Amino acid sequence: LALYDTGQTPMSEEKADFTKLTQQFFERTATFVEENRDKPFFVLLALTAPHIPLKPNPDDLTGSAGGDYGEVVEEIDLNVGRLLARLKELGLDEDTMVAFTSDNGPWFEGSSGPFRDRKGGSAWDGGFRVPFIARQPGTLPAGQVNSAITSNLDLLPTLLAMAGKPQVSDRELDGRDISAVLKDGAESPNDEIVVFDNAKVAAVRTSRWKYVARSYYRTYDVPLDRYPLLFDMDIDPGENYSVARNFPDAAADMRARLEKARAKYEPMAAAFPPHVAPASAADHPD
Repeated sequence: LALYDTGQTPMSEEKADFTKLTQQFFERTATFVEENRDKPFFVLLALTAPHIPLKPNPDDLTGSAGGDYGEVVEEIDLNVGRLLARLKELGLDEDTMVAFTSDNGPWFEGSSGPFRDRKGGSAWDGGFRVPFIARQPGTLPAGQVNSAITSNLDLLPTLLAMAGKPQVSDRELDGRDISAVLKDGAESPNDEIVVFDNAKVAAVRTSRWKYVARSYYRTYDVPLDRYPLLFDMDIDPGENYSVARNFPDAAADMRARLEKARAKYEPMAAAFPPHVAPASAADHPD
């Protein structure tokens, strides 16, 4: 477990007690909020749960029907509630936007519901489509549901806009400001979302269509350039049946979007090759 607060405490490292790790993350977050209650603050709370090893907290057992996985997920839920309650006690409830989301779908346990595949499945929604819940009483309307396409890349420009700060101007950001989506239920400012398999473009998604170009079968990474896969996400969110034959114009447009994304992003991988660990002293005894 490594904890670091810029300008406050030095880096510390210790062996993690996985049964208490989620609790510790939330307790440290609450402490940070209390220490900075009189000035603007930002917290990125990235939990290890529900990755394996699944070690439920014996002090927060709920008797979940989902076994150990369910227990650790419900512990997260309990602690989110406690953190929200603490924000209210501190008088910060209406001044703090809380966004709850994930970076990928389930892997070892858990369910991707009606969506195809899981984490590591390349292009399919089961590995990419995740919940996103935003809360700020008095600013964001309660109970609003929006199907606008967004991604975690949108968080930086959105938080800047909602904090009244200028947008980043010295570089290109892939994300867009979705504050109008959150506040007013507006349509997404994203014309498309590009989905990656590491450095390769795996799919492109628009509001209605998804064009898939890469998948996995057993241990094989399968490029699908010779087999156009176009899905109508309005009627087939499970990505079960390609309708490329039925909608050739849409398939051509989505294929063009895919090739444009490939041309833009994939050469970047050559500029940033994978990290190679330095040779050990044993390899170079002299």
